[in-house]
Amino acid sequence: MILGYNTNGFAHHRLADAIDIIAELGYGGLALTPDVNHLDPDDTALLQNAERVADHLRARNLACVIETGARFVLDPRRKHQPTLMSADPEERGKRRRFLEVMIHLAKVFAAPAVSFWSGAPSSDEPPSVLMARLVEECKALAYYAGERGKRLAFEPEPGMFIDTMDQFAELHAKVNHPFFGLTLDVGHLVCLGETPVGDHIRRWKDWLWNVHLDDMKPGVHDHLKFGEGVVDFADVFAALTAIGFDGLASVELSRHSHDAVATARASLEFLTRLR
Repeated sequence: MILGYNTNGFAHHRLADAIDIIAELGYGGLALTPDVNHLDPDDTALLQNAERVADHLRARNLACVIETGARFVLDPRRKHQPTLMSADPEERGKRRRFLEVMIHLAKVFAAPAVSFWSGAPSSDEPPSVLMARLVEECKALAYYAGERGKRLAFEPEPGMFIDTMDQFAELHAKVNHPFFGLTLDVGHLVCLGETPVGDHIRRWKDWLWNVHLDDMKPGVHDHLKFGEGVVDFADVFAALTAIGFDGLASVELSRHSHDAVATARASLEFLTRLR
């Protein structure tokens, strides 16, 4: 297992500075969230800029996964919109093309996986209609990623269309593609009462390609510093060790960017004691 840190927790830093700090603190990886201030996906020089950032990561010996959770990267007025379920085909296409670009970035960074989620519905259409759209789009993206040797790691998230592990299991079965797997956020499971977390880690061991680490309390979707919630990290790390997880397990504390360096340092000290 490689401990990493998500760049969404360094929102007020230049990306190059964030990379240096994360490496200097002792992390072995980076969960890179391209955003308006970090490798802007709308920049016409995106791929050239990505090459420079990839060189920086290699020089720092940091592993990488690509995260796609930037809040307003596609629409400055609507958080996490549009989605793969949007009623307008053009809007669905906008999200799909964004994710295809992220798959290309994964190739540049030699990142094994691209993490994404469903988003929340923006219409009151029946769940069956929304699921059908999501399955169709995920199948197309999985094929696109597979052709390029990259995996898609889907994240269930509270408040989104796919939030529970049971819903993910349904989606996973319907997509049914070898390049479509799981991003597991340990805090999300506690938030939704899906514990013990270790049971899910063991169940999905063959499809678990990316892990998010944060603390959380039941019923409240708020990513907390370690020790402020009730996540049983001994259980989490025991399960990850038992399945031989060798991917990136990254701290995700996007709301702590105002104190990024101290938060990242304290997080690593906490997690290192569990390994």
